[in-house]
Amino acid sequence: MKKEDIITLPSPHLREKSAKIHIADQQTERLISDMVAAALDWEDSRPHEISAALAAVQIDRLDRVVIVRSDFDDKGSRDFTALINPQIIKYEGDIVSDYEGCLSVSDIYGKVPRHTKIRVKALDENGNEVRFKAEGFLARVIQHEVDHTNGIVFIDHIHDQPDAFYNLDEKGELQPLDYDKHIKNNRILW
Repeated sequence: MKKEDIITLPSPHLREKSAKIHIADQQTERLISDMVAAALDWEDSRPHEISAALAAVQIDRLDRVVIVRSDFDDKGSRDFTALINPQIIKYEGDIVSDYEGCLSVSDIYGKVPRHTKIRVKALDENGNEVRFKAEGFLARVIQHEVDHTNGIVFIDHIHDQPDAFYNLDEKGELQPLDYDKHIKNNRILW
């Protein structure tokens, strides 16, 4: 798959809940492989960004599957971990606002409030149950992706916060967006 296979707003599928995977099989393996290919192709086209994660809905598959980059600090690392039917079973820590972007929300970033620690339950690629704690950026990324499986996009958390929206300039620096001009009545986003 290619970056062009990643759907963006206003696609209505991004607002739909994804279906649970009952058996991790060859179809699931192919889906995960397609997701990784699309995420890396998108990343290769962006000089200042990494593809931190992707949900299956973002390649227009309404299945509860997400992939999360194994190393966020190394753009050369091309490994992802798949989580099937991911659930956040407990939110912990403080709620902190920090920057997020999304492959399905073109050129808009936001300062989104998220919990700093979570506990997660999912299946791995082989269908085995995994449970783990995540904190910091990893916790943020997983919350973002689990939202996708529930039909929620990061901008939904900040839709009424005019000072929470940004875009990247040509140097890769985040700059505030004029909410009234670019966000408030933007039919693509809402």
